[in-house]
Amino acid sequence: MAEYGDVSRSRPGMTIPRILVIAGSDSGGGAGIQADVKTITILGGHAMTAVTAITAQNTMGVQAVMPVPAAMVLAQIDSVAGDIGVDAVKIGMLGSAEVAMAVAERLAALDVPIVFDPVMIATSGDALADAATIAAFARLMEIATLVTPNLPELRALGGEAMLRRTDTAVLVKGGHGEGDEITDELVLPGGDRRIWTGERIATTSSHGTGCTLASAIACGLGAGLTMEEAITRAIRFVRAALLSAPGLGQGHGPMGHALDVVPFDEIED
Repeated sequence: MAEYGDVSRSRPGMTIPRILVIAGSDSGGGAGIQADVKTITILGGHAMTAVTAITAQNTMGVQAVMPVPAAMVLAQIDSVAGDIGVDAVKIGMLGSAEVAMAVAERLAALDVPIVFDPVMIATSGDALADAATIAAFARLMEIATLVTPNLPELRALGGEAMLRRTDTAVLVKGGHGEGDEITDELVLPGGDRRIWTGERIATTSSHGTGCTLASAIACGLGAGLTMEEAITRAIRFVRAALLSAPGLGQGHGPMGHALDVVPFDEIED
């Protein structure tokens, strides 16, 4: 195991939050590592990655998954943490129970905010975690600052019983609920709750919403925002990206992470 040393910002004047993303690669560019990097970049952070799995997928579904060995995942974490430093971590798809446990033990050495998105099923409906991997999520939830399950993931983790017994903040994402409004609910240790509601955006370009939200929250926490501030900004970003979706693919397409901004267009007088 590498010595991480001082993970705080050490260079005078350096203010960019350094966000370590531990997740799988999405060859279609809509979710996973690709969505994480785009989100963190547009929100002003520096994204670093530890790839846990390689997937062949597009807007229609997941065609193949190849997990990365746990030793290689840890090597990526050690490489960037030991040199660049880390201000916050986002965890997404893990690929295997072995990787989940290894990541949990390694991250215990980092005293930074950790946002855990317990990815189990892709937007297309394809499974991205087996029973053993889901069972290993309990250890990750112990070290996480915030867990961000959607409604089906919450049920798989134990539902309301899990919310009552966990000592970790949980943001229950309401996108899989019914009705014209989406309700996201933050449940804090001890039972205090905070709710965000918004009109449902009618679109099929919703691939990567969970990845994007978790990465945006991690970027906010890494920049020093409070949890509620980070969540509020992240929800606003996801909604803006949904409205800016380019309409690619024949299935669940990617969002528009760049928000229709082309930064090198010349500005005419």
